[in-house]
Amino acid sequence: MIGRVATFALSGKMIDTALRTQARNSELMLQQASGEISTDFGGLGSSSRRVLEMQTAITQSKAYAESATNAVSRIEIMYSSLTQMSDLLTTLQSSVTGATDAGTLDEGTIASLTTAMGEYLEEFAAQLNTQYEGRYLFSGSMIDTAPVDLDSYPAQSVPSSASFDYYKGNDEITSVRVSTEQVVEYGVTAESEAFEKALRAFSIMANLPSGTSSIDTDTLNEVLTLTKEAMSGVTTIQTKLSINANRLESVVDSQEAFQEQATSLESTLTDVDVAAAAAELSTRQTQLEAAYSAIAKIQSLSLADYLK
Repeated sequence: MIGRVATFALSGKMIDTALRTQARNSELMLQQASGEISTDFGGLGSSSRRVLEMQTAITQSKAYAESATNAVSRIEIMYSSLTQMSDLLTTLQSSVTGATDAGTLDEGTIASLTTAMGEYLEEFAAQLNTQYEGRYLFSGSMIDTAPVDLDSYPAQSVPSSASFDYYKGNDEITSVRVSTEQVVEYGVTAESEAFEKALRAFSIMANLPSGTSSIDTDTLNEVLTLTKEAMSGVTTIQTKLSINANRLESVVDSQEAFQEQATSLESTLTDVDVAAAAAELSTRQTQLEAAYSAIAKIQSLSLADYLK
């Protein structure tokens, strides 16, 4: 009892030190296994707030990048549809030019031409009603509504006038938010003048009077003028879409670059230096063994043994 009372304070202090060292060793072993300073924010101390803010920023950045990428995909589909429209207009132009050069056409040829133009009119409308991922691309913000309804479109004749009765969408241009400060508008609605002129040109040719044995010069000239203006308009729209796509792709690149930098910074705050942790663990393990040895030695001492 005399020995234990005499060594109690020193023994208690040694045990307390050993327990702290053992706790630190356990922490170092966990860091080595996980590669992280801590498995929760509490273990990060003053860095926890910065890490949380960084993770939030990275998540938001990924959402912006995904939205921009989806918008680029829609633009690519729209561009492809416009290419099909341009091909149809090229065919119309060739047909009108051929009819102009031919002078007089027989009734059967004109009837076949009228039928073909009716089919091209429907195909042009179908391109404007293109859907992607369940949404109509040329309806403005009314993505659930087909933008073109030919049943609502009156048959056209010369002299013609603009009619947008076919359009069922709205005037809002599709946009996407790509950062907290930036919103990018992209796309076009089927109410564009280029599309209206194209539909009008096709409709005039598709609705030539039954039994027509010739096409008058005024009709051919008006259709040809409408076709050329429509083709020019479609080309302009494609150029704008390309610019928007490039702009959005730049946004994606910027967001991905930010994510890489932010992730690297986050790692400096959360990842452990495994080599340093291993070295510290080895040192503390030696200290712990020495502490246990000292505790055992102290606890074995007694006054009786000293007086012998």
